[in-house]
Amino acid sequence: MKLWVVLCIALLWVEIQNGACQQVKRRKDIGENRIRKREKMPHPHPKLKGGGGKGQTLLTQVLDKGRFLRLGQSTTLTPGKNMELRCKGNSIGWSYPTLLDTFNDSRLSIKQSDKYSQLILTSPSAADTGPYSCWVIVCDGTECEKDHERTYGSYIYFTDKDNLFVPSAIHFEIVYLRPDRPAVVPCRVTDPQAKLSLHREVPPEEIAANETLVTYDPTKGFVLQNPSLEHQGVFYCKAVSKGTPQISTKYQLLYVEVPSGPPFVSLDASAESARGGDNINVTCTVLGEPEVDVSFTWSYPGQDHRPVHIQTSWRLVNRGMGHTTRVSQSIMTVEDMETIDFGSYICKAKNQHGETIVMTNIISK
Repeated sequence: MKLWVVLCIALLWVEIQNGACQQVKRRKDIGENRIRKREKMPHPHPKLKGGGGKGQTLLTQVLDKGRFLRLGQSTTLTPGKNMELRCKGNSIGWSYPTLLDTFNDSRLSIKQSDKYSQLILTSPSAADTGPYSCWVIVCDGTECEKDHERTYGSYIYFTDKDNLFVPSAIHFEIVYLRPDRPAVVPCRVTDPQAKLSLHREVPPEEIAANETLVTYDPTKGFVLQNPSLEHQGVFYCKAVSKGTPQISTKYQLLYVEVPSGPPFVSLDASAESARGGDNINVTCTVLGEPEVDVSFTWSYPGQDHRPVHIQTSWRLVNRGMGHTTRVSQSIMTVEDMETIDFGSYICKAKNQHGETIVMTNIISK
């Protein structure tokens, strides 16, 4: 009897020990699992200053009743109805169609608050069609720059059935053709669904868009990928929407001969030598790209002491085989020559690509 009691107590002791070990093991396993789970948890990404990141958009349109719409690559809106755009961030930059800047339009206003920037355009019209974008401005001390990774934009169409083409202040535009770059006939539309075609006026013909040599982009117009002399002439675009055709402004396409670069300058005097009392003309001539402006600066012997007359002008000329060149000239006239007027006449011509300096001497007979 005593032996049986001892055996029972021994078996009970073993069970207790096993249970305690398993409980300890379970606690250990739970602890290890917690550690493993903690190791697998990724570190949270830091919040981006300005409230946007890749895959998100900072640019939204404010709708009625406090609702917001994230804008895609293009948006179609109704003209006449005020537009409000917002861009998240405490320091935001904006861009919009240049027409609004050109005329310093009072319809446009931009306000910055602590959390977002607000662009409001009142009574928008078809002419306001174009790209609108915003970006975060990042500053390091006093130096600030545009954050290109947090730049967002949308091409906004203000669709007007009476103006299928974006109105232009110029009724006859010049498009310059160069063999080394595409040329654009800028007939942009207010309705991205409109059907467009490009036409030559004389001889009358339609230029087919074939997705290779001639392509069409509603945000740009017709793009001539490889311009040539054959593309010279007067062109226009035709748009059709819901059966109603409209004609664009006309475009004069001119082929350009002179390549890009600093001015090509020549300097000529009406005489290399003169007597006192004579009149002298010194002409500074630049051949260049048709749309590139040229500025002239003169240095001459009697500067600040003798009056001179300077006349500047430019014109477009054809130089064989239909090539078009811009001729810019500055003519200095010195009347009633005196001793102080003899010496070196220097002309400096400058354009967006650089500057060129030329000189000629006028001596006394």
